[in-house]
Amino acid sequence: MPGKATPRFTPAALNFLRLLARNNRREWFNARKATYESELKHPMLELIAAVNDDLAEYAPDMIVPPEKAMFRIYRDTRFSNNKLPYKTHVAAYFKPRVMAKTSGAGYYFHISAKEVFIGAGAYMPEREQLLAIRMHIAEHHEELRKILKNRQLRKLMSELEGAQLTRVPKGFAKEHPAADLLRHQQWAVGATLPAKLATSGTLLRELTKRMRVAAPLVEFLNRPLQAKKREGLKFMI
Repeated sequence: MPGKATPRFTPAALNFLRLLARNNRREWFNARKATYESELKHPMLELIAAVNDDLAEYAPDMIVPPEKAMFRIYRDTRFSNNKLPYKTHVAAYFKPRVMAKTSGAGYYFHISAKEVFIGAGAYMPEREQLLAIRMHIAEHHEELRKILKNRQLRKLMSELEGAQLTRVPKGFAKEHPAADLLRHQQWAVGATLPAKLATSGTLLRELTKRMRVAAPLVEFLNRPLQAKKREGLKFMI
């Protein structure tokens, strides 16, 4: 992008996250909130905007406004035994605009003092979506296997990951040729990269090239969900 600085974080940003992990208290964070805003929040929003520019070329329906794509630093502790108030990373999620933030398939990345992580796939499909994806896989499993065997995808991202059942789900034949894929409850690929990448001028490139290579998987997983929406199925939006 000529004329624009390449989005990146400073060493001070990683140091802030490192110190936050040791001092995960409201009084500590509030005294340094301005540092969080300048060193982490603003650079993250710039990075998300740059990722959106790249998505516009091949997945415009996945563009999410930066303020909505970025997760809050505050943890939801209501139903957790872990009462630490803050996350020790900054994260973003890109998904089809017509779907709820955590539904469907999309792209996720986070920056912490320990790593840069990027993932792509369906992580939290709702019950109806889970069935729709499985039915789609049952009918088009050869296409999915071809996507997963792509040389660049295998080079840049992990093999297929995600929680799965011990048996083929009810309603599908035990001997189905896609039995291993149908057992999944999540379908995702990912890559864990060194934390120092966050301070490098290649951060955007390393993220976007992995998103691009995972795009066929994301599109495949979203296809039955978008079809169901067109048919008038009531998914949460």
